Amino acid sequence: MDNIISLDIVVEPSLCFSSVNTSCVKIDYPLKVRVLLYILFSTSSLITVIGNLLVIITVIHFRQLQTSTNYLVLSLAVADLLVGGIVMPPSMIRSVETCWYLGNTFCKIHSSLDVTVCTASIFNLCIISLDRYYAVCHPLLYHSKMTPDTVRFMIVVCWSISSAIGFGMIFLELNVLGTEEFDYSHLFCEGACTVYQSKATAIIFPTLCFYIPAVIMLCVYLKIFRTAQRQAHAIQSTNAQIKAAEEKPRLSKVERKATKTLAIIMGVFLTSWIPYFTSNCIDPFTGYSVPPVLFDVFIWAAYFNSTCNPIVYAFFYSWFRHAFRVILSGKIFLTNSSHIKLF
Repeated sequence: MDNIISLDIVVEPSLCFSSVNTSCVKIDYPLKVRVLLYILFSTSSLITVIGNLLVIITVIHFRQLQTSTNYLVLSLAVADLLVGGIVMPPSMIRSVETCWYLGNTFCKIHSSLDVTVCTASIFNLCIISLDRYYAVCHPLLYHSKMTPDTVRFMIVVCWSISSAIGFGMIFLELNVLGTEEFDYSHLFCEGACTVYQSKATAIIFPTLCFYIPAVIMLCVYLKIFRTAQRQAHAIQSTNAQIKAAEEKPRLSKVERKATKTLAIIMGVFLTSWIPYFTSNCIDPFTGYSVPPVLFDVFIWAAYFNSTCNPIVYAFFYSWFRHAFRVILSGKIFLTNSSHIKLF
């Protein structure tokens, strides 16, 4: 009778660093999936860089667009450009390879920049909403409140606070303050570049960086919407002073369109970031049970917001479309092109 020998085949999980005992487990995606992900993420990064670079060149070059609101748009575009040019490429490698091969120091730098530019984006949107509030609700006070010096000061404060939060949280390890020993022994492994947070910081940082500014923006835009409605009703109900009645709807229409566009930008931003911040808040309270793949999906959905913003500008603002055509056609290099009338 033949002896039948059964062999138990044990498949060892792939590791980021096979020679390191504390290595993270690696997820091996099929080659076709990896190629498709690289194409998708690379295209998103490239579109983000090109689109926001066009916005930056447009505001800087054309004199007609150098207004307080557009300086804030410029600041937002700089943050989005940094997302596409500096944050996305390393994140792409991490997401596709499911391991971090760029070193611990660069991991900290990358994470700090990631937090900084994303925080700067929402702070800039918060400032933009305040700019729209004065423009629509208090037009007589607008030029005295939102002066160029005031706008520059707000932008400097916005970036300073964002940088302090981003680099302070990562390099001073404030994100794991009070739980360092547990995190290093249970969560950290070689080949990961993840910003873990303690229960306290998972509440504090998202509240300061996202939820409070988001609530402020929603309240401000609701106030703007109600004011715009009252203005529209007042215009329709009066026939006095025909000249003023003809000019006021035109100006009001411009302001309403600008407010609508910026509100859409804010809405896209909130929709993009709410899943990430929600999962980020609940993760420490569920034993860090949110799958890394799901985190990747949420973070790339948030990054994609930086890709959408220039598209929103180009779609809703005719003068941005005109400026883009001038830039792409090469007319920007003509003499006195900065004085071209865009509207």
